[in-house]
Order: sequence, then C-alpha cells, then structure tokens
Amino acid sequence: MHLEGSLSPEVLAVVVDIEGTISDARFTADVLIPYAEQHFGDWLARHRGRAEVAAAADVFRHAVDEPEADDDRLSELAEASLAQGEALPALAELVRLLWLDAYRAGDLEGHVYPDAVATLQGWADDHRALFTFSASAAYDQRLLVTYSDHGDLSDLFSGFFDPRTGKKTQAASYTAIAKAVGQPPEALLFVSDRGNELDAAKKAGFQTCWVARTDTAREKAYNQQTHAVVDDFSQIELL
Repeated sequence: MHLEGSLSPEVLAVVVDIEGTISDARFTADVLIPYAEQHFGDWLARHRGRAEVAAAADVFRHAVDEPEADDDRLSELAEASLAQGEALPALAELVRLLWLDAYRAGDLEGHVYPDAVATLQGWADDHRALFTFSASAAYDQRLLVTYSDHGDLSDLFSGFFDPRTGKKTQAASYTAIAKAVGQPPEALLFVSDRGNELDAAKKAGFQTCWVARTDTAREKAYNQQTHAVVDDFSQIELL
C-alpha cells in the first residue's frame, strides 16, 4: 500500500464503488448493453404477456409518444437507444427485466474481481458492514452481485447506495451515507478507482483508498498525497 494517506485501523464499515473498483469498469458497456441490444426483440416477443413486461412496455410507449407502437416498433426504438450505449430512462425497467431473466438462466454473470471477493468476504467475517455506492441503480447493483461469476455475494452487503443519495463527487452524499449507516464518517472507509469521488468522501471525513488497477491509473494515483493507493483489494490491510 502507498504510505501517503495510509489507513487507520478504526474502520467499522466499508463503502465500495462498483465500476472499476470491484467490477470491470466496462462490464455494463461491453456485456450488459450489447446483450440487451441483441436479444431485446426475441425476449419481448416471448414475454410480452407477463404483467410486469406489459406494464413496462406501456411506460416506454408513452415516454416515446408512440402509445400504439407494436412489438416490432418497440424493439426498433429500444435497440436504437441501446446502440447509443445506454438505455433511455423509460426503457430501463424493460431492460432490467430482460437482464434478470438472463441472469437467472445463466446467460449472464456479473463480473467481480477475485481479489475483491476474497477481501470483502474477509471483512464481512470480521463483522465489518459492507455497502456499495454506484452511479448505477441499487437494483442493478444487487443483480450484479447476486448473479456474480463468484456466486451469490449479496449477503455480504448491508445496503446499496445509488444516485438517489446524491452525486458521487459531492461530500454531502457521503455525509448522508454516514448518517444512514449510523457511524461517524471517520469510522467509514470508501474504496474507489476515481480520485474526484475519493476527494468528496475525504472532505466528508471518510477514510479513503484508491484502487488503481491499470498502469495509467497508478501513475495518476501515486502522484497525489491525499489517499492510500493499492493495486487491488488484496493490498488493503485493516486491523
């Protein structure tokens, strides 16, 4: 571990970023979105009779101002949105249902780094509470860890924070997390791969650790003196 900004042992709970920290930063863009784009039409045709699918499809129809759109048109609109690398907000529920079916069928597995799995399990065994804070919705975070490539990891986590808490680059978001967790900020550790997020957490009083998994990230991380820096979770030592 980089010595500047080293951690104190009084860590009662850990908050981890997901994208780039415990999971590949490109997992959504390179795996989840292309899967939805490729399979949306066939999936909708098979499942349009399910109540939750029909309801989500109606929300999407009205959002795009095409209330009479048939399945083919819906698929065309959805695939065009997904081709841009993300789903329109009104499309999100349909895509989540598709992903859930794919996860349950074993067609998708959430990516989690092995070093993160081992360390998080160790912290949980030490009775440290674990939380996530991600730009993705809490539901999507839970899917990723529930159907991970290391099995169901959801029981490791006591909660999932998302943009409803606030922006990850604002100190107020971390103050809100500390209040929700019920611990003083100095007893909380935030682990991320992004300096601006770590800066915000540090400003709120959190302990911080920068996970720099690539040479480019390490060059940036080691040029600052604010946060502890590690190559991966195996290098984080908590007493």
